[in-house]
Amino acid sequence: MIRRGLQFSLIVFSLAVSLGSISGYAQEGTKDDATAAKEAYNEGIKQMQGGNMDMAITMFQSAISKDPDYVDARLNLGVAFFQTARFDEALEQFQIVVKKNPQSVDGYANLGRVQNKLKRRVEAEQAFQSALAIRPDDPAILGELGKIQYIGNKYADATATFEKCHSGGGGDETTYYYLGKSYQKQEKMSQAIAALDKALTFDSKNYNVHFALGQIHLGQQKYSKAAAAFKAAMGADPGKHQASYNYAVAVESEFPDNIDANIANWNAFIRHARNNAKAKNDVAIAEQHVKDLQERKTKLQEQ
Repeated sequence: MIRRGLQFSLIVFSLAVSLGSISGYAQEGTKDDATAAKEAYNEGIKQMQGGNMDMAITMFQSAISKDPDYVDARLNLGVAFFQTARFDEALEQFQIVVKKNPQSVDGYANLGRVQNKLKRRVEAEQAFQSALAIRPDDPAILGELGKIQYIGNKYADATATFEKCHSGGGGDETTYYYLGKSYQKQEKMSQAIAALDKALTFDSKNYNVHFALGQIHLGQQKYSKAAAAFKAAMGADPGKHQASYNYAVAVESEFPDNIDANIANWNAFIRHARNNAKAKNDVAIAEQHVKDLQERKTKLQEQ
């Protein structure tokens, strides 16, 4: 099943505070470096807000050239690099930020995000843990850490992290989905169902959540509930074929003697998935099963 990623935005800072009374120009006829750095930074923010990332990068780099310790400029330069898929350059900026300011929650959080993007899960987890050491109850960071722990098969850790995220009033359909999956991996099905049901209160048409519920009910041999969940998944995203397959399984498991309905459900799956290369094996299985059902129907009619 395709996992849905957490949705987040890297930190974007506001315009720099005015320096107050400034002479404006040094004796050589150039602006004071601190003033020029602030102005370049502010222009970078405006360009970023306008969607002009290349110019934003240029302006942030200009600010840094005038003030190498300008942490906010480096943070936003990292954001601009991230948003233009220049991930290694973003990583470098965030690493500099946390070195220059070890108390930068946003620096550690953004460092974790870009490391996660680069699939450096261990480093990403460490970065998020560093951010939480400074701001322990940040729900967004807890949510992102929980997902990384889930991906790393640390299901008990992920459960604790998501529960902490939710206890502070944070979370959304994605964090509750991963909480449910974490409980499912630990075979704590009642907690898993509760978390997935909670996810649906945020997004009632979430394919992944309905599909996960269907899997749990199918494993518990609660076929009617499984069929309902898979049908809801089919409605949430008609383009995916897995729910159609499992719906046919659930219905046939509940009503094995309803041959016509089962043939119809399997044929519906076959039509849906026939042109999907990833579903080739499932389609072949379904086609053979339809033949078996038709033979069974013929034998029953001949009796």
